[in-house]
Amino acid sequence: MQDNHTDTACAASPQLGGPAPEFMGRSTHGVVRLADFRGRWLVFFAHPADFTPVCASELVAFAKRFGEFAALNCALLGLSVDSVYAHLAWHESIRQKFGVRIDFPVLEDVTMEIARRYGMVQAGNGHPATLRALFVIDDKGLLRAVQMYPETTGRSVGEVLRLLQALQTADRLHAMTPEGWTPGDNVIDPPPETVAAAVATRDPAYGCVDWYYWTRPAQTAAAGSTAPARLPPA
Repeated sequence: MQDNHTDTACAASPQLGGPAPEFMGRSTHGVVRLADFRGRWLVFFAHPADFTPVCASELVAFAKRFGEFAALNCALLGLSVDSVYAHLAWHESIRQKFGVRIDFPVLEDVTMEIARRYGMVQAGNGHPATLRALFVIDDKGLLRAVQMYPETTGRSVGEVLRLLQALQTADRLHAMTPEGWTPGDNVIDPPPETVAAAVATRDPAYGCVDWYYWTRPAQTAAAGSTAPARLPPA
């Protein structure tokens, strides 16, 4: 019965750019709701089970870089299907054995209701656990990015930070970020949508590979501004 229920109850993943599914549950910091994070970005990540080695390595890594996420106006929130009591015991073990405190909440999801809302449950996996899933939710409550990893492979917290910085930079500068982008690198302008825009003379600050690929230093636009105006055709 459990397998059939898991198969049929596994909802489709929420859509990028749409509202993140609401939730409320007990956590290591008390009752937590998605609405509690409005006005901040949120990295919401699930791990398959407490007291597992790969998950422990991730919690330690997130905890060590907690301040870097906070500096980006981003909260952290974990989740697993284990109870809050198991979370508390595991966190104490991590504190004692790794010398690291987990200063962000971890939700319990013993009914897997939250996991199903977020499409974290893999149909037919044969046991009640969540995928190693991660969701980046912006300060307006919109889902902006999703990562899915197998149980055997740990996530890179450094990559999660880079992803968050790329999303925030793209929003702030009304731009895009190329492969491997890191803070300080050039950004890419959205491709032109008209003939006039495609043949327009570029601002000298731009680097143009071809009409569809224009780069510019991130410093050419102030926070909250639009991209620099392009000059009319010569």
